[in-house]
Amino acid sequence: MKRLTVVQTLPALNMGGVERGTLEVAQALVNAGHRSIVIAAKGHLSEQLTAAGSEHIDWPIGRKSPLTLRFVPRLRRLLIDEQVDVLHSRSRLPAWISYLAWRGLPAASPTHFITTMHGAHSVNRYSRIMTRGEKVIAVSEFIRDHILENYPDTDPHRIAVIPRGVEGAQFPYGYLPPADWLSQWYEQHPALKDGQLITLPARLTRRKGHEDFIGIIAGLREQGMNVHGLIVGGRDPRRLAYADGIEAQVRRMGLDNDISFLGHRDDLREIMAISSVVMALSRLPESFGRTALEALGMGIPVVGYAHGGTAEILQNIFPDGAVEPGNVRLAIERVGEILQKNKTVPVTGMYSLADMLTSTLDLYQACCRGSE
Repeated sequence: MKRLTVVQTLPALNMGGVERGTLEVAQALVNAGHRSIVIAAKGHLSEQLTAAGSEHIDWPIGRKSPLTLRFVPRLRRLLIDEQVDVLHSRSRLPAWISYLAWRGLPAASPTHFITTMHGAHSVNRYSRIMTRGEKVIAVSEFIRDHILENYPDTDPHRIAVIPRGVEGAQFPYGYLPPADWLSQWYEQHPALKDGQLITLPARLTRRKGHEDFIGIIAGLREQGMNVHGLIVGGRDPRRLAYADGIEAQVRRMGLDNDISFLGHRDDLREIMAISSVVMALSRLPESFGRTALEALGMGIPVVGYAHGGTAEILQNIFPDGAVEPGNVRLAIERVGEILQKNKTVPVTGMYSLADMLTSTLDLYQACCRGSE
């Protein structure tokens, strides 16, 4: 296989799904003997990236300013000087900068332009850039359908569906938290020793379905089920009024002792592992549904609204958890069935990180072979 030089572009190296995927691909490139370069503003993940063998160029190409256009000729020069094989963009403004630089390359340039559409962006000319790659990676069939429906001039053969993957060693089936974590957890939350935990991992924003979750816990309690709801997610500084309203709703319904707000946690894996059911209640379709996949990977049942990427994951792994979006009554029924009948999640090798990385690097190689 040809040794590749690959440049990935994104706004900044902070925490998030796009950033995590960038680092995973960068690590896979290095492990396979390729050269990995990432162009993005410096962030929390910069040191992790370079420590693993990639190169980092600290250019703020995601800053929404006319000055950002100055990176077009700089990037074009870099592509020429370093004989870059693949230029892979994962976000809209960096994709525009990358596209303008790539489009001005000499005809003999070996560089191929690839984009990944991570989400169902608003449909407009600005977002259309994510369909301009020679190959366009869609992170789910839902995103592929979104592209074809809203940008019908996109050649379907240019779209490669490569679902995001989860590292099996990080979320192994049957995972149990360490004894010291469990001891500390129950010391901090003694009231949670006996009930069955129903967990909603979601920041306190309107689209994540907190109102429905409160209704589900209330419905289960009315049926006499010994459940406790956990909302794991921080407050959005721009939407504090919404967070206050959700907490007030819990108090107003007399559920203070039945629902806990845990805020942002770094131990979500452990919390999901001791949960009886994890919920995925986003009111808008998720592009993929990584958290649901992580829970299912550990064997924890997920009940979620069957749209977007979450629908695909549930259909492939745990169809019993799929619920019509917004149907709180049916969600209560499904959770009750899972708890009463002790329904289990099958072991599956689907959606592995290794598969995602292999497919991505194979796509890089296929693009480069096509130009030989």
